[in-house]
Amino acid sequence: MGRHDLTNAQWAKLEPLLPAGKKSGRPPVHTKRQLIDGIRWRARAGAPWRDVPERYGPWGTVYGLLRRWQRDGTWHRIFEQLQARADAEGLITWDVSVDSTIARAHQHAAGARKEGICRSSRPVVCSPSRTTTVSDAPGWADHQVAPCGRAGPEADVAGDHGRTVR
Repeated sequence: MGRHDLTNAQWAKLEPLLPAGKKSGRPPVHTKRQLIDGIRWRARAGAPWRDVPERYGPWGTVYGLLRRWQRDGTWHRIFEQLQARADAEGLITWDVSVDSTIARAHQHAAGARKEGICRSSRPVVCSPSRTTTVSDAPGWADHQVAPCGRAGPEADVAGDHGRTVR
C-alpha cells in the first residue's frame, strides 16, 4: 500500500457505494481498490497515464475505469452520496464568503458602451466598401440619428475615427 493510497477506514466507507460487477466468468485481475488508487495517484501526481505505477494495474485499465464511470455518472453518484453522508454528520460547513478584493472584473468590463453615446477615446471602427457619409447612405435623412449618436451629414459611417467626411 502506497503512502497516499486509501486507508482501510476510507475504503470501508467507499466500497458499499461502488457499482457491483455485472460480468460473469473470470474474476478481474486487479481489484477496484487498486484501480481507484491508481486514478487517485494519477490525479495527485499530474503525470501522464502511461506513468501510472504497475502496482495499480495497467494504465489502460486504470484509465478505462475512470472514463467508464465518468460517462455513466458513477463518479457523480459516489460524490453525491459521500457529500450527503458528510453533511448529515455535520462535517460540511456551507458558509460562503466572497471577498471583493480578489473578485475582479476583466479590464474590458469596466464600462459598457451605452446606446447612442460615442466616446472620442473609443472610436467606432466600421469597414464599408467605400467612404460615404450618412447623407449618401440610402434611407438616412438629416434628422435621423446615425451610429455613435451623431445626426446628419457629419455622422461617420466610413470609420474615419472622428474625422468628418464631406
